[in-house]
Amino acid sequence: MNERVVVAMSGGVDSSVAAALLVEQGYEVIGITMHLSGSASRCCSLDDADDARRVAERLGIRFYVANYADVFRREVMEPFADAYLRGETPIPCVACNQRLKFHHLLERAEALGAERVATGHYARIDRRPDGRYRLRRGADPQKDQSYFLFDLDQSQLARIAFPVGAMHKDGVRARARELGLATADKAESQEICFVPDDRYADVVEAIRPDALPGRGEIVDETGQVVGEHAGIHHFTVGQRRGVGVAAGERRYVKSIDAARNRIEIAARAALERDSAPVRDARWVAGAPPERPRCRVQVRYRHDGVWARLVPGNGDASLRVHFETPVAAVTPGQAAVFYDGDEVLGGGWICREPR
Repeated sequence: MNERVVVAMSGGVDSSVAAALLVEQGYEVIGITMHLSGSASRCCSLDDADDARRVAERLGIRFYVANYADVFRREVMEPFADAYLRGETPIPCVACNQRLKFHHLLERAEALGAERVATGHYARIDRRPDGRYRLRRGADPQKDQSYFLFDLDQSQLARIAFPVGAMHKDGVRARARELGLATADKAESQEICFVPDDRYADVVEAIRPDALPGRGEIVDETGQVVGEHAGIHHFTVGQRRGVGVAAGERRYVKSIDAARNRIEIAARAALERDSAPVRDARWVAGAPPERPRCRVQVRYRHDGVWARLVPGNGDASLRVHFETPVAAVTPGQAAVFYDGDEVLGGGWICREPR
């Protein structure tokens, strides 16, 4: 019997082509759409499931819709809201990948007798001569998603496939057109799937209506009160628009103090940092690299800078010392460590100790 693979079919072109490539390679493919967060979701909604079903019919593969809405709310949406209320800026895509696609879906794949789970991520996995798996950037630098996958471990990488990771987006669409797939020209959204129109604060308020902090002070770098805010969940470090303070020079959010319900603003230059603490560091190989110098990416569209990694203290697993100052290093975002195009690991940027 051919090896059985479950493909997480989101209803988009990338996962559609991933499934098609595996069928061409002779695998027994089962498509599963994970229904996550209802009609408001821009990913894995019932409409997306219909698109995925049409692709599955075209490919002649089995297809199922699995309802993970309750799990998604508990393990992705609620932690997202809680992070904003702590004064952080979370990345729910990392939790969705780790908990939903590469934990719960792997469990379902086992129940179906499948060896692996495949997705439409733009990332690559290969295996070294010593048997260790490597996670690498996708071949298309504009679509690379390795940043969101830094906490995958060896046992997971052994059971994951990224069939489109070596392709560019235009090639993926062209292949979908050749195959007559319904999703070939489907538009894609860059937003978080459960946050319509980038209205983060509205989502936080809907999820945690009884935990909202209320109004608080906006202060400058000297501690002088210069305004009032309607809740810290409206802000993120580096934000300029919507600060609501009139000043001669542009002011940006420098820090968010949840304990004091306070926003600090400052000029752009004051946002630059030469180091940052990182908690919960994870290593793809299972252990940190022997060489402490690497490139560090502190947000998804950040180009990355060279930095040194040194052991941390307190809540921090380590401290990243940037060789070039970095602006708007934001608690709640991931610091992901690279050696060339290989992902070494990463962790979560946290607040400086008082």
